[in-house]
Amino acid sequence: MNRVLGKHGWTLGLLALLVLLFGITRIIQPNFGASGLDSLSRAALPFAFATAAMVIVVIAGGIDLSVASMMAVAGVTAAVLMEGAGTGGTLFAVAVVLVAGLAMGALNGALIVVTRVPDIVVTLAMLFVWEGVALLILKAPGGTATPWLREMIVGPLVFAWLPKSLVFLAVCLAAVWVPLKRSKLGLSIYAIGSDELAAYRSGVSVGRTRIAAYALCGLLSAIGGLTLTMSTGNGEPIPGPYLLASVAAAVLGGAVLGGGRGALLGPVIAVFVLRLVRMDLTLASVDPNVTTIVEGTIMVAVVMLGGVLAMRRRRA
Repeated sequence: MNRVLGKHGWTLGLLALLVLLFGITRIIQPNFGASGLDSLSRAALPFAFATAAMVIVVIAGGIDLSVASMMAVAGVTAAVLMEGAGTGGTLFAVAVVLVAGLAMGALNGALIVVTRVPDIVVTLAMLFVWEGVALLILKAPGGTATPWLREMIVGPLVFAWLPKSLVFLAVCLAAVWVPLKRSKLGLSIYAIGSDELAAYRSGVSVGRTRIAAYALCGLLSAIGGLTLTMSTGNGEPIPGPYLLASVAAAVLGGAVLGGGRGALLGPVIAVFVLRLVRMDLTLASVDPNVTTIVEGTIMVAVVMLGGVLAMRRRRA
């Protein structure tokens, strides 16, 4: 028991906090039920995928400021390709979006490795590049999502309290994370984030591993953009508020900004904690402007705390 608490204590604490917030939600809104949980899960989907994307590059010792822009490119691409498409066309659109996500992430990583410019500078520049690409594809919200694809994340699955969106999130993340964590690539990502020089001396191809980490970040960002289109029914070329939220959830979930430590479960729980805080403030009829201020303050505080801890870790 002590070993479990020592290894997963932070994640269990976040889970307890989530349960507490659900209790507060029921107090504020006594009729909060399965439909409310379904709405919360669908709202959290793009944030969860953006956070998962960020976690992988953070573990590798980097950061990607273009996550939200890549999501926008993926979302509008899916919306345009799925307009009037049948089953075959929809599957083709999904495949194109996933490949595009991998390509965007790999390009980010390649630029960082080849130019040796800090990742924060490269990805900040690519943020504007991918935002421009999204606007070239779709100048205003439009396109559509195939109805049967939208139904994959709307409503309950088998039980009223089991949202399809939550199952979709778990399946997609498990399909990427479980094989990665058990693979040589996964070990290499942790190694370069923990100590790049030691990893290099151990035979790890640092450049290729970094590119692979950013490619996976692009893939998960693309899935996040796809889920956003599935949820809203159209494509939105303007990036949403996913960048700071993904960094905050990653840090709150236990990922260390210096690299080498982290997993997916804690950050995903942190996403739901942050979304539930916003929902509770809204249900409590708090002014939307105040809600935004509170949410932003929490995110900035978490990110700043993560930065301080990372600096202390480097000095130690």
